[in-house]
Amino acid sequence: MSFYQRHAFFCTNQRDNGRACCQDHGASELRHYARERLKEAGVFDAGGIRASAAGCLGRCEEGPVIVVYPEGTWYTYFSREDVDLIIDEHLLGGRIVDSLRI
Repeated sequence: MSFYQRHAFFCTNQRDNGRACCQDHGASELRHYARERLKEAGVFDAGGIRASAAGCLGRCEEGPVIVVYPEGTWYTYFSREDVDLIIDEHLLGGRIVDSLRI
């Protein structure tokens, strides 16, 4: 059995050469927001759901991006509302959010 039911990795990479990166869109702040939402839901623990920071995930032009395991589903997002949708539908509900999927 997996240590977590689901694990969301938020790319929080910051480039200093002017190329597109997820941090240009506030990725760290939105990851922090997701972590707080999961803690409030009581699922941010072993056997539950985790939201972790990741370095570059290689999809800079589609960013900001999240990849959710074990499904391996990739998302883009731009707001707290998008993050709420991913949390409520996929992380908590197990339903892929096609409108944000890449």
